[in-house]
Amino acid sequence: MKPIVSIIMGSTSDMPIMSQAAEFLNSMEIPFEINALSAHRVPEQVMEFAKNAGDRGIRVIIAGAGGAAHLPGVIAAYTTLPVIGIPIKSSNSIDGWDSILSILQMPSGIPVATMALDGAKNGAIFAAQILALSDKDIFRKITEFKRELAKKIDKANKELKEIKYDFKTN
Repeated sequence: MKPIVSIIMGSTSDMPIMSQAAEFLNSMEIPFEINALSAHRVPEQVMEFAKNAGDRGIRVIIAGAGGAAHLPGVIAAYTTLPVIGIPIKSSNSIDGWDSILSILQMPSGIPVATMALDGAKNGAIFAAQILALSDKDIFRKITEFKRELAKKIDKANKELKEIKYDFKTN
């Protein structure tokens, strides 16, 4: 089995957040790989990874980083594959804003789809939606996932109807 999604993080301290992406991809039976690469500590390795990812069969990259979170942008500079950036609130973060802005404020021509702070699961969902454009099996799975989300809201509203207040009208 060859990976089609690559989950990259700046360091293994990001794994508690990035594991959410791995868990979702695993539940969708989408083959993925996980690696740590640092745009600051091993920039040559990041460049080689990004330049060769497509040739290895990778179709989407999910890159998470905290602090001065340059990893998603550096990867995007070296590949035409979609890059999904996950800003991570790390121990050296300024409430996560440094990570968010480092990933969000990319120059024209080097896009990174930026998720919410610590939003690795949404990154994986977005990756699945991208893959679903050309894969009917993934399309079916992501469609069912979205149906299940809607069912949870229907169930919640049924439960809310049972809660009684003197002036509640529904």
